[in-house]
Amino acid sequence: MRIAVDVMGGDHGCVVVIDGIKQALATEPAIQEIHLVGNEAEISAALGQLNFRDSRLTIHHASEVLTMEDKPVLALRRKKDCSILRAVDLVRDGRAEAVISSGNTGGILAASTIRLRTLEGVERPAIAAVMPSRTGSWVLIDAGANPESTPVQLMQSAVMGSVYAREMLALERPRVGVLSNGAEEIKGTDLTRETLGLCRQLDLNFLGFVEGHDLFADKVDVVVTDGFVGNIVLKSCEALGMAVIALLKTELTANPLRRLGALLSASGLRAMKRRMDPQTYGGAPMLGLNGVVFKVHGSARAQAVQNAVIQVTRALRLRVNEAIVREIEAARERTGSVQAA
Repeated sequence: MRIAVDVMGGDHGCVVVIDGIKQALATEPAIQEIHLVGNEAEISAALGQLNFRDSRLTIHHASEVLTMEDKPVLALRRKKDCSILRAVDLVRDGRAEAVISSGNTGGILAASTIRLRTLEGVERPAIAAVMPSRTGSWVLIDAGANPESTPVQLMQSAVMGSVYAREMLALERPRVGVLSNGAEEIKGTDLTRETLGLCRQLDLNFLGFVEGHDLFADKVDVVVTDGFVGNIVLKSCEALGMAVIALLKTELTANPLRRLGALLSASGLRAMKRRMDPQTYGGAPMLGLNGVVFKVHGSARAQAVQNAVIQVTRALRLRVNEAIVREIEAARERTGSVQAA
């Protein structure tokens, strides 16, 4: 397995990203090569600081960085030697099979779509975010790639999300639902109602509409929505998780008796924090691209990068993209929606 990593886009510098790669290489022998893409001087300094030497590492110099403030398409035209473009080009040229970046989400999406194109039959890529539920996990798709979508694109997101949940979360028949403001079929918008009709024609374990209170109740495995709503859901959940942890910390240290109770339940609280921590999930794949593309949070620490590398190796091993192509073709045959669109 050969993976390209844009080490320049995160909030904490390339040393944190490279530290995560170091930890991943120590636990994942299937990785044949890691391409470190970014400023060569900074990469070399980080490798020295971490005392990290590995024959599987190759450095690719990139003189520019796509920042969070950059407008993706304009910046990609101006910064042709930016690290994310160089990393994506390694996949395009066949030197790597996957790319990981913690940089500008729009930039990663634009660079990957322009350079790699989408898988056969897929109109647009979509971000799939794995979220915790009461006893397991579920997939939110699209979590921010496409603020505006068509019913066909949401139908394809349903297919891709189902494949990802089946392969990566080991769910034999993932339950798929379209996010709406009510379970009744008269609810929702024109977009969600048309998506509902398309998804009913597919060979999915399709539930119909699901509501906000279904998300964390172990009632659905794949939640389909457009990127505008999906990104709001994702960020709201992240903020709520941090607020709950802060609230618990405040209340459990309010007096000696509570501190004693917190001490007795420390292992359970730590386990809960791990399940709610985005670092545990590593990152989110951009499904539907002609290559494995993983977006890591900009504020990611080494643990998140390590987990992202491990998730990428699993996606490559399980041939997720090949399964997506097969099932998108089956969906096209069932609905005829691609030709109609």
